Amino acid sequence: MSERILNPDLGFVKDVINAGGESLKKCYQCATCSVVCNVSPDDSPFPRKEMVQAQWGLKEDLFRNPDIWLCHQCSDCTAYCPRGAKPGEVLNAVRKVSIAEFSAPKFLADIVNKPAALIPLLAAPLVILLVWSHLLNMGSAAAAVYGSSFIASGQFKFIDPLFGAAAVFAVVMLARGVSKYWNAMSAGLPVAGPKMELGQAIGETIRDILGHERFKKCEVTKARSTAHMLVLYSFIGLLVTTLLALTKMIPEYFALNWSTAFVEGLVSAYKIIGAVSGVILIIGILLVMSNRAKNAPKAGMGSYYDWLFISLVAGLGITGLFTELLRLANTPIAYGMYVAHLMLVFFLFAYAPYSKMAHMFYRATAMVFARMTGRM
Repeated sequence: MSERILNPDLGFVKDVINAGGESLKKCYQCATCSVVCNVSPDDSPFPRKEMVQAQWGLKEDLFRNPDIWLCHQCSDCTAYCPRGAKPGEVLNAVRKVSIAEFSAPKFLADIVNKPAALIPLLAAPLVILLVWSHLLNMGSAAAAVYGSSFIASGQFKFIDPLFGAAAVFAVVMLARGVSKYWNAMSAGLPVAGPKMELGQAIGETIRDILGHERFKKCEVTKARSTAHMLVLYSFIGLLVTTLLALTKMIPEYFALNWSTAFVEGLVSAYKIIGAVSGVILIIGILLVMSNRAKNAPKAGMGSYYDWLFISLVAGLGITGLFTELLRLANTPIAYGMYVAHLMLVFFLFAYAPYSKMAHMFYRATAMVFARMTGRM
């Protein structure tokens, strides 16, 4: 039998408890959680081993473990736990702490998930928007917020560079964090050849995500599959909308002479796709909220970490919808609503590597890795 010297990190245990895993110490290793979990592999199933690793402060074991992300927080384990240890909530807290571990700069991960920092975090995009409008000589701050000059200066001049920079920052930081996580998982495995090629693993993971196949195995929170799919596909639709809008602006960037009919077709397409996606987003996130409330007695309501992202997505959908309706009504209030919408969009982009938005990237990475190594 091999021996191992354990190096418990009590600070990590406190971090997990403070991140929403306050029920961690209630676990007495009965293994009910692993038995009832429909998405856990038969070989070395989760979340039992993750619970004891978290209790003992074995953060390195958890940080290099793909299983913390293969867990989809179905909450079957939480509902059937005889001690109320809430393994689903604990693993969610572990995921939050792991994101902070792999993130850079790390202080942003700490700030984004503190309730006391919410107002400054929301104010930062507004200040940036107003400073940017001043630098571009768009007039006074009041005119920028409440007047048509906010948009009249041209989206390609005002919005695209600013939000493009925020998006690039998010992509770079997410890529850096995900890369560190991949290296950590790789270091935790014995030397062995891959069980599946990378391209095939990525393809199967994409199909899994688009079909929400693992979500459909959940029992206690089965309705989450529909709600999450609506939110996912609405985000895809809004991404397509953004790409079509940018395509429409190419002639302005490069002085090209595109046909009027083609440009008008692009405008019609992204307006329709954007409007439909926005409505689907609102419906989906309202279902997420409803499911959270309905399942609270069994699965818990979730932490600030969860509700920050849920509220942000709801705010994006609502401010986007009201901006469109108020502009159709030809009222100046539309521009103030538009600023609120832009603030939330900037919030989503700039803080994505440190919020629950990062889950989709870390989870997808773990799923690809698990397929390549034969874990799934």
